[in-house]
Amino acid sequence: MSDLKLSRRQFLEKMTASEPHVQIEQMPSETPGMERFASMPEITLQGGLDPYTGPWTRAEASHLLRRVTFGLKKAQVDQILALGSAAAAVDAVLDVPTDPPAPPINNYNNPNGPIPFIDEEVASGETWVNVPFDPEYLLAEGFRTESWRGWWLNRMIEGEANIQEKMTLFWHNHFATITDAVFHARSVYNHHKMLRSHALGNFKAFVKAVTIDPMMLYFLNGYLNNVAAPDENYARELQELFTVGKDGASTYSEDDVVAAARVLTGWTLNPATLETVFIPSLHDAGLKVFSSYYNNTVLQGSSNGEADLDALLNMIFQKEDVALHICRKIYRFFVYYKIDEDVEQNVIVPMAQIFRDSNYEIRPVMRALLLSEHFFDATNKGCQIKNPLDLLVGLLRN
Repeated sequence: MSDLKLSRRQFLEKMTASEPHVQIEQMPSETPGMERFASMPEITLQGGLDPYTGPWTRAEASHLLRRVTFGLKKAQVDQILALGSAAAAVDAVLDVPTDPPAPPINNYNNPNGPIPFIDEEVASGETWVNVPFDPEYLLAEGFRTESWRGWWLNRMIEGEANIQEKMTLFWHNHFATITDAVFHARSVYNHHKMLRSHALGNFKAFVKAVTIDPMMLYFLNGYLNNVAAPDENYARELQELFTVGKDGASTYSEDDVVAAARVLTGWTLNPATLETVFIPSLHDAGLKVFSSYYNNTVLQGSSNGEADLDALLNMIFQKEDVALHICRKIYRFFVYYKIDEDVEQNVIVPMAQIFRDSNYEIRPVMRALLLSEHFFDATNKGCQIKNPLDLLVGLLRN
């Protein structure tokens, strides 16, 4: 009776536990109705990171688009299918625009709405993303932020056949913030623009940009972090969530959090503009000593905040745990939530090696995963539990 409770993925794994492939051609020819399957190719199960060389049909094209977008549009499936191979299709979905899309606009003026409002600084149909911060006009910030939310949601619904919106959402979740915590729509938009621009770029440069991003400085108290009162909030998240993680047998120490917080002192916000500034007098220029996890590294410290930040990131990115941690998160988001020992050794470890060998470029890692035998495994199709955004946006796209 226990077999009746198996998931689809577990069922396929159980049925093929002793065989790496299911050969449809081996089925008895006398089985009623089975002759129509005679020409079907083998189904790959439990593949690794080697490139997929199986058939390229509507099923594979649909699977790829379901994972890299928020649902299927028939015209886009036809477009990807016509490319003729998985390799060409993966290259196509990774070919995202380099220029930012047209920004959100004032589509909220409504003198008769539940909250009657006319934006006196931005005309209807014009963008608000360059309007200077005005602390006396905060009501507008709420409407502008909702304008941004609708703008991004519409991009997900109407998006092209590429990974841009899904990848931006992945990083939006990874470098987690709360939009409503920063009541300033331009900071929200610029943060999103930064995530979008780095989504398939260099991860190390990405982490540096996030670290001194105005929205992140505000959300994790970085703007309060100074030599007289170091704030450990961002220093902890930088290590625990954003880079090395806590999955390994050894990990960073509390002293490492304190030392990293001291390195990051001095970065704050201009209260008049809410833009990032570095103030040397607020920066700790002393020695910072890290634990054996970081090989007892000593960072000398200086009055140059950017140089000290680079030194901290250079130290962190020497750890192989960075690549492993990020590749596991990518895998769980785009393939499956469970990572067993087989997946760890045959997918995650080689992905992480590609990540390090490419100097932490994101695109080669994504290409290797999306083009792999493992990604197109029968066990990895239709096995994701959709989050609410995937479900609702997918319904609208479909």
